[in-house]
Amino acid sequence: MKKRLLALLLALAVTAALTACGGKQDPTEGEMPNGNIETAEPGQSTDTEEPEDGEDASAADAADRDEPEQEEQPETGTHPADPAEQPEGGNLPADTAQKPESKPVQKPEELPAQKPADSQSKPAPTADLTAFYDTLSAGEDWPAMMQAEGEVLDAFYPGLSDISTNQCAVYTAMISAAVGEIALVEVRSADDVQKVQDIFQARVDYQVGDDENPGGAWYPQTIEGWKNGSRIVSNGNFVMLVALSDGADGVVTAFNALFA
Repeated sequence: MKKRLLALLLALAVTAALTACGGKQDPTEGEMPNGNIETAEPGQSTDTEEPEDGEDASAADAADRDEPEQEEQPETGTHPADPAEQPEGGNLPADTAQKPESKPVQKPEELPAQKPADSQSKPAPTADLTAFYDTLSAGEDWPAMMQAEGEVLDAFYPGLSDISTNQCAVYTAMISAAVGEIALVEVRSADDVQKVQDIFQARVDYQVGDDENPGGAWYPQTIEGWKNGSRIVSNGNFVMLVALSDGADGVVTAFNALFA
């Protein structure tokens, strides 16, 4: 009885040692079909031979490790290309990748065509109308005249005082039977040039009259002098009316020479 107990304790110690060393112990090893635990006799080995199946499994594992794994070939047509092969524009194909926008070529600014020197606008003409009259009146054939102002000016040239002017000098003959009158005006606006011309023409029409109404000049010779010897001319913003029995065309020439 003591020997069997010692054998059992020895078997338990061996089992514990094998478990601590990482060995596997089949729980059914050592058991007999009738449930009794087989004890090893003194001097008898308790190791059992492993089945040959284990050797075959180890050989198969070694064969699997020696055989290289076959790489699977990717299928073509349905799978997207390698991301490393994709264009920088994203997942778009190479033919649809965004292209850098081309900037429009800027044309040099077109400078306005310069006009020739001879066609450039000239400064507005200017003249001293009072000085011009003084030059005319200094001639021997010039009739005696006096300056018309205030009510006399409004009676002879209605509407002229309402126009903005820079210069306005009107002179009439001292003798009513003589044909002698000159009106010199510089308007501030070119739009008023025609208005002054119309006022001057109304003065001539009044002096000449018509078949039904006698002219303001009254005397037939004076009326004839106004009809044939009156001139209305303009140059820029300057307008002149001159009525003389003789020499009206010479005054017109001198007037235009002021602006030549």
